[in-house]
Amino acid sequence: MQQTIRFIKSADGTRLAVGTSGQGAPLVKSANWLSHLEFDWQSPVWRHWFRFLSAGRQLIRFDPRGCGLSDWNVADLSHAAQVADLEAIVDASDLETFPLLGVSQGGAACIEYAVRHPERVSKLLLYGCYAEGWAQRGDDSRRHGEALVELIRQGWGQENPAFRLLFASLFIPDATTEQVRWFSDLMRTTTEPEIAARIIESFGQINVRSLLPLVKVPTVVVHARNDARIPFDQGRLLAAEIPNASFVTLESRNHILIESEPAWARFGEAFNEWMGVTEPSDAGVQAIAPVDLAELTARENAILRLVAQGAANGEIARRLFISEKTVRNHLTNIFEKLGVESRARAIVVARDRGVA
Repeated sequence: MQQTIRFIKSADGTRLAVGTSGQGAPLVKSANWLSHLEFDWQSPVWRHWFRFLSAGRQLIRFDPRGCGLSDWNVADLSHAAQVADLEAIVDASDLETFPLLGVSQGGAACIEYAVRHPERVSKLLLYGCYAEGWAQRGDDSRRHGEALVELIRQGWGQENPAFRLLFASLFIPDATTEQVRWFSDLMRTTTEPEIAARIIESFGQINVRSLLPLVKVPTVVVHARNDARIPFDQGRLLAAEIPNASFVTLESRNHILIESEPAWARFGEAFNEWMGVTEPSDAGVQAIAPVDLAELTARENAILRLVAQGAANGEIARRLFISEKTVRNHLTNIFEKLGVESRARAIVVARDRGVA
């Protein structure tokens, strides 16, 4: 899948880099921090997100001011400027109505945009978002935020990876070594230490709680229960105070969901339901609850079940929102655990033991 990058200007003249991928009806994703349109397109931390979000639709996303391919050295990094940038992106894309996706601090800009322009937003999904920035949540959160800002100023550009490992542990505590390395490289590629510190400071000042009751568009809030970066209570607050919002809890510690974890598949299900995408079903067939094999993980059982149903690797990857390489790696583990050497033998085992 290819990505096209173009540049527009926001109201104050700041140049913003806009990425477009996929074909079909538009989906607008607001900007979130640690974004670089070119670098994260290849990153094992983010690429499964963009591949999935671009499937069957046109994904429009952009680097926020101060980051990536957008202008770095800008005076205004405030939340108000972020909202103005989102408005500029939508206007430059010549969109009438569209679904809007907010991730992390990008959710606050989506909320304000939806309140200002309810006629243009058809639906809203907020993943890992918050209404109150870190400086608005009490003394403990404020001290933590201030310490993080100072660490960024002192450690962002150092060769010693200790700081970046600490930072990665807040965003993706369950990441692989490769994913941590990519995340570390993304940090250094995205912006400069002082700009990064100023961006984090601006996040602390965000407070859109008073706008939540004014959101009139259909909204789904998705949040990981043990998100190490954004407190779960912030997700519950959004769902509780946005009228008629739905709330989906993910069982994960990661702020950025990893492709191999079950929470990523659950996010895909929630997203597809939000978008109105449904899988075809066989009418008139009575469902029989399958069993899971104790020696396999939940993901491996799901893959074995699809194999037994005759699904090829590409179909399995699409249905579970993972890559074909990940499917192949899981199949290798499944064959080893079951003591089989072929797909056919694995199907026999699955059917004999009631997996399928």
